[in-house]
Amino acid sequence: MRICLILEGCYPYVHGGVSTWMHQYIKEMKEHEFVLWVIGAHAEDKGKFVYELPENVVEVKEVFLDDALHVKDTGKLLHIFTREEQDSLRELMDCGRPDWEVLFRLYHDKKINPMSFLKSEEFLEILEKSCLEKYPYTAFADAFHTMRSMLLPVLYLLGSEVPQADVYHAICTGYGGMLACLGGYVYQKKVLLTEHGIYTREREEEIIRAKWVMATYKKQWISFFYMLSDIIYSRAFQVTALFTNAMRTQIQMGCDEKKCRVIENGINYERLSQIPLKEEDGQVDIGAVVRMAPIKDIKTMIYAFFELCARRKNVRLHIMGGVDDEEYAQECYTLVKQLKLENVIFTGRVDIVKYMEKLDFTILTSISEGQPLSVLESLAARRPCVTTDVGCCRELLEGKEGDFFGPAGYCVPPMYRQGLASAMDKMCESRSLRLRMGANGQNRVNKYYRHERMMKEYKKLYGEVETAYGWNRI
Repeated sequence: MRICLILEGCYPYVHGGVSTWMHQYIKEMKEHEFVLWVIGAHAEDKGKFVYELPENVVEVKEVFLDDALHVKDTGKLLHIFTREEQDSLRELMDCGRPDWEVLFRLYHDKKINPMSFLKSEEFLEILEKSCLEKYPYTAFADAFHTMRSMLLPVLYLLGSEVPQADVYHAICTGYGGMLACLGGYVYQKKVLLTEHGIYTREREEEIIRAKWVMATYKKQWISFFYMLSDIIYSRAFQVTALFTNAMRTQIQMGCDEKKCRVIENGINYERLSQIPLKEEDGQVDIGAVVRMAPIKDIKTMIYAFFELCARRKNVRLHIMGGVDDEEYAQECYTLVKQLKLENVIFTGRVDIVKYMEKLDFTILTSISEGQPLSVLESLAARRPCVTTDVGCCRELLEGKEGDFFGPAGYCVPPMYRQGLASAMDKMCESRSLRLRMGANGQNRVNKYYRHERMMKEYKKLYGEVETAYGWNRI
């Protein structure tokens, strides 16, 4: 089967949990061909892959959001919009539930120029009516620029050349989910969705904090991403989540319960379970396998470690991972210098299997996660964890229903530096406690989170697609 994977902001351009997962996933699916349809932010990144693509990747189709800014206006629109088309465009601009079939026909089949539309009388008329209803006391210019910023990437992407495949499998909602649905429309094929986190909720959190979004339009931007999740939730053949609470969120957001299922992440257990424990040397070494990015909240980690150092002198923090956000990384380096923390080590990207030998336990301080591979890897290596209570971290550390292995670490609220410091302090207090928790975590991973189990479930999913097509009937 020829599978088109639709990816946004991750593989094959950057390292990280989802990228690592994706690379291994493709390598293991040797019986299938893969087309990568990847969405990047900047055209300057074209072809700059940090992974050597597996042999069964037969095509890579790149599309970049900043190329939308270079779309040239072709002049006055000659197309006369029907009532149905006007209604769909109005719903799109209101971030409601547009008829996507109508929009696909307009911007993909009929090749309506996005920039020409955004300068048209038809667009201004719809926008004016919307403003009078929703934003009567807001400057029209602000509404215009907000709507233009919102719609241009969508309309540009709808005009994309679609790679041909037998199934379109999106690894997130948002723009990726929309393109998957476009592929399904063009070639009349099934659409699948696998969410590693709840993309819409992550964007919502970012928008609430964002300084670039005017307060008046934050609700509109949030509704925009909910609209983009709705398109694939409603059109997907099957939808998977990494853990039960994430699946429940998908259902709450409108996804049909009948097509939802959980497929947990899996790791190479043997590769990590054989790592020897660190020998006692009078120091307690804490590791953080993490990308340098705001969503990982490394600043809170540093502040919490600073508080820990006020209680204990025999501790070291190893921050392992590449730089996602250069500005944020520099802020973290500066903070360490300001706090005079000589026992914080920024290692950059390392071989985790080798480096894990130096660690007693690990920490994760993210403000949003799905099912973090770094926690699974730490537990498989018998290293307990201190994490924030995001995604399914609590489930990994404490077990889900029917799991009686016992605690494998401590879970505290996000951005709670005192709680993180106290949890790390408790972990530092007793080597026997760390060993007991580490064993609990390792047993949990061995039973529930092995790579072989995960791959079996995804192969089963593709088999269901083939059955739906009638390909495996005798």
